[in-house]
Amino acid sequence: MDFDASNPSIPSSLSDAAIPSNSPIPSLRGLQVAILGSGKMGGILLQAFLKSKMLEPEQILATVEHSERASQLSAQWGVEVSTDNLSAAERADLILLGVKPINIPDLVEEIRPALTKKKLLISFAASVRTAEIERASGMEIAVIRAMPNTPSALGAGIAALSRGRFASEEQLELAAHLFGTVGRTVVVEEKHMDAVTGLSASGPAFIYIILESLAEAGVKVGLPRDTATLLAAQTTFGAAKMVLETGYHPALLKDAVTTPAGCTIDGILELEEGGLRVTLIKAVMRATQRAKELAKG
Repeated sequence: MDFDASNPSIPSSLSDAAIPSNSPIPSLRGLQVAILGSGKMGGILLQAFLKSKMLEPEQILATVEHSERASQLSAQWGVEVSTDNLSAAERADLILLGVKPINIPDLVEEIRPALTKKKLLISFAASVRTAEIERASGMEIAVIRAMPNTPSALGAGIAALSRGRFASEEQLELAAHLFGTVGRTVVVEEKHMDAVTGLSASGPAFIYIILESLAEAGVKVGLPRDTATLLAAQTTFGAAKMVLETGYHPALLKDAVTTPAGCTIDGILELEEGGLRVTLIKAVMRATQRAKELAKG
């Protein structure tokens, strides 16, 4: 093994590292939450709210496009699910906008009669700016933009949050608590949200390609496919966990694995000659540029 356990720069155990603590999520009893468009991400959030007991079933109102689907999900989740966006918005204090980006303007127009300045809108539609939602609402309403990613389905996601002109710091903290049920949260200026889309929203797909390639390499050198996939997946998970829980720069952790004239340095040389580093940077840049293009319509 190439890991250099004698390197004093690396903590010998996680107890030596700066491990961030998760602050407890406060009770939100009495808050009515509407999830308009309970598709993939909306459904993930809804189930996380219930599982964490942040919200009781009677506090949640969800909508979907078709009545048959509404009945099915209502029975599955134990919450009220309908096809009436306006009614749900009227009864809610906080409204999550979960429809496709192209449908956000029409949805805000549909629920506009139910909107007041006391309500909070949280959108997790990619590339839709808070200013667009504010304009569509026709009033100075609080809007927060969120960009979660698909690992949220397992509570391992990360959501970037930015607030519009009329949202308060307290409302931003509320959004952070809500999205904290599916992973971590980070607050960014809205001008950075396209970059977030290119990195953390698109990023899982890039990581899956890397993971798949590592597994294929394992097969190439003689490992059974299931063993190679498990090794690649757990290695990817463990490396990410080391970065998150130690707080050390990835380069420092990489150096701890790389001993002089060892196996790892030969592999790193191949990665550098193959341009992996530059290719990943360009992938994020291209995805970010596409997010900017979508934002412009």
